[in-house]
Amino acid sequence: MKFTAVAAIRAIGIDPGSRCTGYGIVEGDGNRLCLVGSGTIQLPARLPFSDRLKVIYDRLMEVIEQNRPECMAVEDVFFAKNVKSALRLGQARGAAILAGANSGLLLHEYSALQIKQAIVGYGKAGKEQVGEMIQYLFKLHGPLDPNASDALAVAVCHLNTHSSRARWQKTESP
Repeated sequence: MKFTAVAAIRAIGIDPGSRCTGYGIVEGDGNRLCLVGSGTIQLPARLPFSDRLKVIYDRLMEVIEQNRPECMAVEDVFFAKNVKSALRLGQARGAAILAGANSGLLLHEYSALQIKQAIVGYGKAGKEQVGEMIQYLFKLHGPLDPNASDALAVAVCHLNTHSSRARWQKTESP
């Protein structure tokens, strides 16, 4: 079976949260990964929730405009401490997804299990293990914000998944 090269794409990964939303921009083809940028949108607790959603949306629109990703990958909601937390997390995800949709980005969603499996090789890996692997992959020194690290992991998960799918599709084509 012959594998063919896949063109590099730029993806923005999002780790949504109503207090902290992480983002990470990575460019790659599944074999080669290049860190473009990452950060965390800090949302003050005293800010009304609707204003926090606007900040998430506005800041992600700026990040997308500055970095020009081709697609957005978002961590899917899988667990919340209570119903109110789940609703707030879902709304934060919605603000992020809307920023991507309004920017014309293709959207991809991955579960925490899929992301951990893609980064660490074990779907039940801890947050620290994911962070350490992200630091290793990008040769980063010093602490990395856990929300930004998780967002980078989402982007890497997507690039690896996209690359694998594209290679299989090319080998199956006549």
